[in-house]
Amino acid sequence: MKIQSGRSRAYRIASLIILVILAFLFTFPLYWIITGAFKPSADINSVEPVWWPSEWVTNNFKALFDKRSAPLWEIFMPFGSFTNAEKKRVVLFAGPTTPAAFRWLINAVFMAVAAMIITCCTAAMAGYALAKKRFNGRALLFSLIVCAMALPKQVLLIPLLQEMSKLRLYGSLWAVIFPTVGWPFGVFLMKQFSEGIPGEILEAARIDGASELKTFSTVVMPMIKPGIGALAIFTFINCWNDYFMQLVMLDANNVYTISMGISTLQAETSTDTGLLMAGAAMASVPIIIVFLIFQKYFTQGIAMGAVKG
Repeated sequence: MKIQSGRSRAYRIASLIILVILAFLFTFPLYWIITGAFKPSADINSVEPVWWPSEWVTNNFKALFDKRSAPLWEIFMPFGSFTNAEKKRVVLFAGPTTPAAFRWLINAVFMAVAAMIITCCTAAMAGYALAKKRFNGRALLFSLIVCAMALPKQVLLIPLLQEMSKLRLYGSLWAVIFPTVGWPFGVFLMKQFSEGIPGEILEAARIDGASELKTFSTVVMPMIKPGIGALAIFTFINCWNDYFMQLVMLDANNVYTISMGISTLQAETSTDTGLLMAGAAMASVPIIIVFLIFQKYFTQGIAMGAVKG
């Protein structure tokens, strides 16, 4: 027993050491970005790495905020055909002028949050229908969804671009949001979670007179909440980091996201590493907040998926 206890203790210590090392390796880039955002140019451009700023400065953020300006928000006619002589949509209402970096951050947050909410709702309903409903073509439909997961976005780019143009959404954030909503991985993930719902519970809800919508909202949704939490994080990060789609669909300063805005600033001037660090530090805040909010459900979802596997 003493030998087993000693081995167990050694295993725990070794596991703890490995986890600490991995945690350091994964958090070091975040540390480097945050400290780099407050470093002076001499520290950033130094040949030898400067692990701690010799002086904490805010020049990088000042340069980020002073480069451009934009309205804090704008309201367009959805799916509208109202355009000016330059073929740009007419703004119905615009907010006060602010540094463009704030507008870019708001655009990115709105884009990712809208895509996250709509994707979670549609994927949950589609996954539940594929898991618990019996209809003709169900297996074929699910097979097509699984096959669609293997298609790169580059293959779908031209059809998506034509579709967004016909819907008069090209050049708006919705041109990035709607293609994300039909994410096959989200439907696949929610179907796997919906498979674990006991059929007896659904039958009992129907016997009690619950409608299909009430059954889904009061019975199904609470049972697949961990899966929705995991999907929320996946969707938010996927949409936030989808630079390729943003590059193709967004064409104006006022609709740029934070990553697009920073890249256009870099294209105008020589490489400014401090400016990049400041933009990256600013862009990392929403992702950290979303992960902290959904961390519990994300952990439960991963654990449930591991048990099912």
